[in-house]
Amino acid sequence: MGIVQEAFHGSDLEVIAKHYHMDKDSIIPYASNVNPLGISPMARQALIDNIDAIKAYPDRDYISLKTSIAKYCKAAPEQLILGNGTSNLIRLILETISPAKTMIIAPTYAEYARSAKLVDSEVETYMLKNEDDFVLDVDLFLNALNESLELLIICNPNNPTGQALTNAQIESILKRCFDLDIQVMIDETYVEFVKDVDEISSISLTQKYTNLVVLRGVSKFFAAPGIRLGYAVTSNRQLLEATSNGKIPWNINTYASVAGVMFEDEHYINLTKSLIQTERNLIFSALSSRKTIKVFRPSANFVLIKLLKEDLTASEVFDYCIKKGFMIRDCTDYAGLGEKYIRFCFMKPEQNDNVVNTILEIV
Repeated sequence: MGIVQEAFHGSDLEVIAKHYHMDKDSIIPYASNVNPLGISPMARQALIDNIDAIKAYPDRDYISLKTSIAKYCKAAPEQLILGNGTSNLIRLILETISPAKTMIIAPTYAEYARSAKLVDSEVETYMLKNEDDFVLDVDLFLNALNESLELLIICNPNNPTGQALTNAQIESILKRCFDLDIQVMIDETYVEFVKDVDEISSISLTQKYTNLVVLRGVSKFFAAPGIRLGYAVTSNRQLLEATSNGKIPWNINTYASVAGVMFEDEHYINLTKSLIQTERNLIFSALSSRKTIKVFRPSANFVLIKLLKEDLTASEVFDYCIKKGFMIRDCTDYAGLGEKYIRFCFMKPEQNDNVVNTILEIV
C-alpha cells in the first residue's frame, strides 16, 4: 500500500476505511475535533424520551431552543439566527451580505473562501506565518484593512493553527472595521474549549458593534454533528430581518430542538472543559521536548505540529498512524501550510497517550 497522496477531511471515515481496507469502527477519529465524551447525557435522554416528536412540525420560531441558547451564551433570543449547522449559516450570511470583497485571515477553514466565491465575492487572504507562530500582529493587521473590503472573516480560536485572539484584540479590529464600514463574521466553533471563554468570545461585543456577527455550533463541543444545529448572534437588525426572510421555514429539525437541553447540562459542560484543559497541557508538554517537530501552543481541543525532518511529510505520518487505527489530520491541503503540517484533537487520556507515542515513533 502506497502513501496517501490526498489529505482527508476529519469526517471522511468511510472513505479512509475503504482506502485502507479497515473496519470504520476500528478507527479513532483524531481529525474530527469532536468532544471525546460524546453527546450530553441530558440531550441523549431527551432524544430517547421524545422519539415520537418526529411526527410533528417543530415550532416555526424555535422559542424554547432560542431561549436555551440565549441563556447559555449570554445573548438575547431575538438576536439569534438558527441554521442547519454552522456551514449553513456561513452560506446564509454571505448570501445576505453579498460582499464585493472579503478578507479572510488564514490558514483557516476552507469553507469561508468557498462560500465567498459562490456569492461572487473577491477573496483577499491575510496569511499568517509559521515564523510568527501563526499569531496575528493586530497593529500590522489594522493597517491592512481598507475601504475596498466589505466583509472580514475570522476563525477564533483558529482552525487549524489553534491560536486565539482575545476579546480586547477583537474589539480593536471591530473599531477599525466599523469606521471603514466593514462587516465582521467571527466563527467561534472551538471557543468553548478554551480556558477562559469570556476572555476570548466576542458575543458580548455584539451589543456594542452592529457590524459583528458571531457563529457557533454543537458539532464539536457538544459532539452532535449529526444534529446539524448552528447559531449566530448579532445586533444588526438588517441582517436579522434579511436572514429571517431569506431562510427556509423549519430549517432546524425537531430533534435538534429537543436536544437543546444540552445547553443546560452544566455537569457535562464542566467535565468537558476540565478534561480538555488537562489533556491539552499534558500533550503540549509531551510533544514540546522533541526537537524534530515544532508544536504550536494550542488554545482549543487540537494541536498543530510542523515536521522538521527534511525527509518526512505529513502524508507519511498520516499513513503510519492510520495503519495503527489513529486518524490524524494531514494538513497539506490547507492554504498556507503544505506537506509538513499535521493536526490532531484531544481524546480521552489513554487514547491521547497512544496517539502521542505513535507520532513520536515516526517524527
